[in-house]
Amino acid sequence: MPSVSRRYAADGRRFERPSGIPNDELRAPVVLMVSGGADSTALLVMAATSTLDIDDGRGDARIARERLHVLHVNHQLRGLDAQEDEEFVLELAARFGIPCTVRRVDVAALVAAQGSDGNAENVGREARYAEAVRLANELSDAAGTARSAARIVTAHTANDRAETFFMNAIRGTGPAGLSSIPRRRNRIVRPLLERTHRELCEMLRMRGIVWREDATNEDTRYLRAFVRHEVMPVVEARNPRVVASLSTTCDILSDEDSYLHAKAARTLRDLTRREAEGMRALDAERLAACEVVIARRVVRQAILAVCPAARLEARHIEAVLRLVSAGRGSVALPLAVDARVEYGLLFVRAHESGATLEGAWLEVPGELELADGRVLRARLCTIDAGSDAVGVARAHGSEWAGASVLLDAKAAGVDPTTGGRLWVDAPSQGEVLCPLGMHGQSKLLSDLLNDAKIPAADRGGVPVVHAGPRGAVLWVVGVRADERVRVTAGTRDALELGVYRLH
Repeated sequence: MPSVSRRYAADGRRFERPSGIPNDELRAPVVLMVSGGADSTALLVMAATSTLDIDDGRGDARIARERLHVLHVNHQLRGLDAQEDEEFVLELAARFGIPCTVRRVDVAALVAAQGSDGNAENVGREARYAEAVRLANELSDAAGTARSAARIVTAHTANDRAETFFMNAIRGTGPAGLSSIPRRRNRIVRPLLERTHRELCEMLRMRGIVWREDATNEDTRYLRAFVRHEVMPVVEARNPRVVASLSTTCDILSDEDSYLHAKAARTLRDLTRREAEGMRALDAERLAACEVVIARRVVRQAILAVCPAARLEARHIEAVLRLVSAGRGSVALPLAVDARVEYGLLFVRAHESGATLEGAWLEVPGELELADGRVLRARLCTIDAGSDAVGVARAHGSEWAGASVLLDAKAAGVDPTTGGRLWVDAPSQGEVLCPLGMHGQSKLLSDLLNDAKIPAADRGGVPVVHAGPRGAVLWVVGVRADERVRVTAGTRDALELGVYRLH
């Protein structure tokens, strides 16, 4: 049994503090999301008078009264009923001496703004959680505790979990959807998942506490109400313990889903060959060799990495995997995300990626921030007399893996004493250079980029350093320098060009 230290709350209640729990965890705010229905009313009552497990390492324990704060979100959808719900929650919180914050959100306006994609249930849920996060952050800042230590507590029960299981099964889903409502997601905890709605109602009746009923809960046009009133009674008639059985099933699915998600995340990191803002490139051959259960998740995670708002369905993932299997082709995904297999890589791009660079001056010495978050840097350096200048330049390029080069400053048109400036732009149609290592032979810049296996969609974002707006190419950033500005045995004044990521 862990050692504990004892202290007393302001009202004389004693609570136990396990020695290994950070102080922030025991002072951080606990936001109770209370609608006024039976379940959330029970949550408020139990938080104020009994014990709850809010996943802070103590298990079931009393919560210090000064940590508690009630949040009620009025969706402004039900007129007088909504106003009465608000007043009920304010009075209930005051009865138990808990501060209460009411936030009003015009859900109908938000739904209208989303057009055909709007759904009152989804919009309302998102609004509630957004307000809960905002309040938790405000209270954490006021208390001087880490935001991550706060808890947002919801009143979801075993019944909610079973209903969500069937709702997701009806819509069509994978293991994540079938695992239903998790016990915890980041700061959001659900300590009543082991209890049924009936148990909580009985507890409130025994204490003589009333609650509010939402008439929309009876409207079977809503999927949850349909499942609650049409599906669950039929299933419970066959198996009276189905709610408890499904809760166990959801726990198992949740654990397995977490394991597969973590494994897929590691695989995604291993397969990533290129990464930029709005773009991921994966090794297509190795992805094709993965077990399909992992490959599906890798593709999903890659798409969501470049476009978190993408609404993905199984058919989208399967379409991408068919490209990977074929080794070529492209497919359009939701929110204008593009998936394409070329040069042995699966490229996943958001519609905002691949923008063409705008021309700009790079001062020498100086830096130029690029739109993708990288920074081009130019500076002058001296190669010591007696040194192998060519060997120094070669070692520099090898050490920086092509992200930095040493060039002859005078050949590049830069004064070793006063410096100068260079022009940085996107590749131009028909542009020619003499790539380093080709002994003066010229090559179209487009052919060089093709040889470097840079997809056409990304080429407009490849910076090219020129001697001036109409000057010769000095360096195709990260690809190749021009032979005519290479460091020679007689070079003493060198121009160092490099690129790095700012963040």
